[in-house]
Amino acid sequence: MVELKTDRSIDEMRAAGRVVAHALAAVRGSARVGVSLLELDRVARAVLREAGASSPFLGYRPRFAPVPFPAVVCASVNDAIVHGVPDGYRLRDGDLVSIDCGAKLGGWVGDAAVSFTVGRARAADLRLIATAEAALAAGISAAVPGNRIGDIAHAIGTVCRRAGYGIPDGFGGHGVGRSMHEDPGVPNEGPPGRGMRLRPGMVLAIEPMLIAGGTDDYTCDGDGWTLRTADGSRAAHAEHTVAITADGPRILTAL
Repeated sequence: MVELKTDRSIDEMRAAGRVVAHALAAVRGSARVGVSLLELDRVARAVLREAGASSPFLGYRPRFAPVPFPAVVCASVNDAIVHGVPDGYRLRDGDLVSIDCGAKLGGWVGDAAVSFTVGRARAADLRLIATAEAALAAGISAAVPGNRIGDIAHAIGTVCRRAGYGIPDGFGGHGVGRSMHEDPGVPNEGPPGRGMRLRPGMVLAIEPMLIAGGTDDYTCDGDGWTLRTADGSRAAHAEHTVAITADGPRILTAL
């Protein structure tokens, strides 16, 4: 079931989204060669704590996971696509990092992700990240009343495929509200004009995930969480929580 949020609820979700935006900005600002992924998680925890927010990631355990998620951010490096578990790995020159973060404030959830490089960037990584951001922007532009979920999926997939990138099969965005994962699912590829019709009050996490090698295949690490490209190529992830309104899409997790 899809819950339509009121204007007041969307304003309250914006407060949660702003916490996410600040946490991502703080993590990105702290990410440099030699800093560990656990240290980046601590940076995000401090932002959430100062804002009086909790983490919808910490302790989350969906059916596929062997253990609850142990951190407040997903930290995915290089060939890790999503759901990377922060550990003692220390960032190296040229690493491509994707950070996914959520916050719950006043009973409402915000969820967003950003990819960036550390130290000297590879041109190919910058192109991959730029394409992920362009795909996200295309998906957001399609998130208007009267369109369908398939229009968002088609917009994202078109940008990714035209650039020659893969899209991990079976992973995409989702509804957001009182919980981090709500209906409807938002695929990252598909035919336009299909699926649920978009209505004002729907709030979606739109999140393209790109595989540089062009395949859609992935593997899962022994931790039961971290997804990696099957071909060892790099990956990028971009995400915003977006409200569908009569005036157009409203990004709730922007600074």
